[in-house]
Amino acid sequence: MIGNDIVDLALAKKESNWQRNRFLDKIFTENEQQIILNDVNPEIMVWNLWSRKEAAYKIYNRETGIRGYFPLQLECFYENTTLGTVSIKGKSYFTHSKIENDSIYTIAVAEKKHFDKIESITLAIEIFKINGIPFIIDSASKIKKPVSITHHGRFWKGITLTD
Repeated sequence: MIGNDIVDLALAKKESNWQRNRFLDKIFTENEQQIILNDVNPEIMVWNLWSRKEAAYKIYNRETGIRGYFPLQLECFYENTTLGTVSIKGKSYFTHSKIENDSIYTIAVAEKKHFDKIESITLAIEIFKINGIPFIIDSASKIKKPVSITHHGRFWKGITLTD
């Protein structure tokens, strides 16, 4: 299983005031808030952790069928700027984040070995949805393959797993 999320940092800065009263309390656990507040660039850390939660949520949603807004149930365990895990209700997902000047992009996987099987897809590929969950049809095998798509502001990314 895979999930991904991208944050357009310019748009996030324009539309979200992460410093407003109780913003952090509604989205981040106490441990995550400490990571944010102790970081040299807390604003980037907010969106780094948010992106990890969103990417992991996509896997959790596929595995359980549970949809909703419950960011405090997803807890990030931060290893470093790029690596970490996100846990929810006894499940853990591995994350890899890439921070660039204008975006933060995170991929989450259910098993570490899946990082080696990530394949990007483009908007040219036809994407289907069942119950809101996207997939593609593999052209060679004609088998449904799960995909994860994300978009925010100026950015769009899609991924699937190779066989």
